[in-house]
Amino acid sequence: MAQDMQSTPRPTPAAAGGLASIADPGPLGLAGFAATTFFLSVVNARLLPATVEAGVLGLAFFYGGIAQVLAGMWEFAKGNTFGAVAFTSYGAFWLSFWYLITKGVPAFIAAKATATDINHAVGTFLLVWTIFTIYMTIAALRTSIAVLSVFVVLSATFLFLTIGNFGGSEGIIKVGGWLGLATAALAWYASLAGVANSTFKRPVFPVLPR
Repeated sequence: MAQDMQSTPRPTPAAAGGLASIADPGPLGLAGFAATTFFLSVVNARLLPATVEAGVLGLAFFYGGIAQVLAGMWEFAKGNTFGAVAFTSYGAFWLSFWYLITKGVPAFIAAKATATDINHAVGTFLLVWTIFTIYMTIAALRTSIAVLSVFVVLSATFLFLTIGNFGGSEGIIKVGGWLGLATAALAWYASLAGVANSTFKRPVFPVLPR
């Protein structure tokens, strides 16, 4: 899995001051992203009611947020630009999502924003991440099929959620929720492959390097 999230050559142990011996942080970042995406997508797909959305906040802060940011920092230390930018950014996404739900939306309501304006604010927040994910998908063309698949489906997920929130369309948001579930499954698979292949010292789960 070390090579799967990599877009730049890793430094030699001497150049890295011994940091090359750090375990691959990719599976951790992917697992944190997958778990948080799964829970929120279950709500977006209305497999659970929107009234329990707050249940994702702990995951968003600690696992999707802090754990992913840490994975990104370790990727920086290992000289992996793609993994560093991806994990740090999506960790920040989940932390900012936590803030949006706990602080932002209540502030909108207190300021007497209309439901349409709140939807547009959330839609703009998601649009930012749609743009980021699309250009990261271009970079992912140089990783593996497993990782590329995550980014392709994630791009579609963000796009549908953005459109759904801007238009206030429950149906489109549901489609985004189902795409999010597919994204989570793909990310979990890529994480599993990283852990298992490293542990067994052989390719138990194929990731199809490009």
